Amino acid sequence: MAKLKRLLAPKFWKVPRKVMTWVVAPRAGPHKKFECIPLAIILRNILGLTETGREAKTVIKKGDIFVDGKARKEHAYPVGLMDVVSIPKLNKFYRMIPSPKGLKLIEIQEKEAKLKLLKIMNKSLVKKGKIQLNFHDGKNLIVGKDVYKTGDSVLVELPSLKIIDHVKLEKGVMGLIIGGVNAGLLTTAKEIIVSRSTEPNRVVCELENKKLEISHEHFFVVGKKSPLIAVGE
Repeated sequence: MAKLKRLLAPKFWKVPRKVMTWVVAPRAGPHKKFECIPLAIILRNILGLTETGREAKTVIKKGDIFVDGKARKEHAYPVGLMDVVSIPKLNKFYRMIPSPKGLKLIEIQEKEAKLKLLKIMNKSLVKKGKIQLNFHDGKNLIVGKDVYKTGDSVLVELPSLKIIDHVKLEKGVMGLIIGGVNAGLLTTAKEIIVSRSTEPNRVVCELENKKLEISHEHFFVVGKKSPLIAVGE
């Protein structure tokens, strides 16, 4: 079992600094090491549903905890941006969203636990001329029509990944800032600046009546005029 010194653990994991020497490390997966929270830590430290790590492992191994509609039995499973955590036995459902201090869980309604927004990070051509969309959470989906672009978002049904809606990255759309001091805030895209160099594309936003220019990577499209799903408290 991979372990991590608790002093290295991100503060948003809410692990007591002087209680333990080691904490569980997230297993390698779709999210970067410090851009996710291990499932066991979510149960024990974030939600307070268990008192010890051993109790958390037992609950998880029983298959009582679902992430994106699938039972996850590995206590080190990484839960990251926009992932949905469901605990049907308690009728509790949560979504992971960004904040200035890191990731945090918000409680959502049961009907929303079957929905997820995915940001298209890139796409590739596969067999028979079809397109594979590669998303921010490591998932991918093969589609027949090439109507999607990098930076767009799709609303999918969980766990099938059936596309329900598609919102393009364009002027006027609403986005969630997912990085920096403004992480977690909703804003509107006023202009998309396409870079002609190695510099990343930029999005000019309006925030509290002020213009803000942020990296394309830190702008997550969540809807046209309003969010398609709950992405904040």
